[in-house]
Amino acid sequence: MSCKGKSSWEELIGINGQAATQIIMKENPRVKAFTVPEGSVVTTDFRCDRVRVFIDSKENVTRVPKIG
Repeated sequence: MSCKGKSSWEELIGINGQAATQIIMKENPRVKAFTVPEGSVVTTDFRCDRVRVFIDSKENVTRVPKIG
């Protein structure tokens, strides 16, 4: 499936999760980004309007945020 706009943000690994969500939604207004604690169980369905931002206990991004 092809989604419109930027689809991944490698450059955000290690930064604050809330700051990352704001950057993602500014760079691709078609998506809603939200933080998810690392290790959380999430659905496996693919959606072009969702970006999960996985964060550690210090609220820093641990994985490349991407559409899904």
